[in-house]
Amino acid sequence: QLPDLGPLQGLADGLQALQGRAEAAFVSACDVPLLVPALVERLVTSLADCQVAVPVVGGRYHPLAAVYRVDVVETARNLLAANRRRLLDLLDAVRTRCVTAAELADVDPTFRSLANLNTPQDYVAAAAGR
Repeated sequence: QLPDLGPLQGLADGLQALQGRAEAAFVSACDVPLLVPALVERLVTSLADCQVAVPVVGGRYHPLAAVYRVDVVETARNLLAANRRRLLDLLDAVRTRCVTAAELADVDPTFRSLANLNTPQDYVAAAAGR
C-alpha cells in the first residue's frame, strides 16, 4: 500500500477488512454530523443487484455517502495500480445504481446527510437550518 492515494485507497482498505464479514458497507466522509440513518437504509435497499448505490443530488455524485459491496475491492485496487485514484473512476468501472434526489427526499428532505461541515461555523449554521 502506498501513502497519499486518497479516498479510493481508504475505501479499498476498509472493504478489504470486511471481506468475509459483510456483503456491503455504507461509506461516509468524517465531516457529516447530520447524517440521517433513514438515508443509509434507503441506499442499502437501493443496492439490489448493483455493486454501488450512490446518491446523485443536484447533478452531483456523492461517493462518500454511498453503499459499496465489498467485492469492488479488486476493481479499486486495479484502478489504484493504474494511477486512477478518483472514486468516480470506481463508479464508472462497476455496476452503479444512481439514487436520485426524488428517491431520497422522503427520508432526508433537505439532504443534510450530504452536507460536509468543515468548520464550527458550518455546523452552527446547519444546525440552525441555514
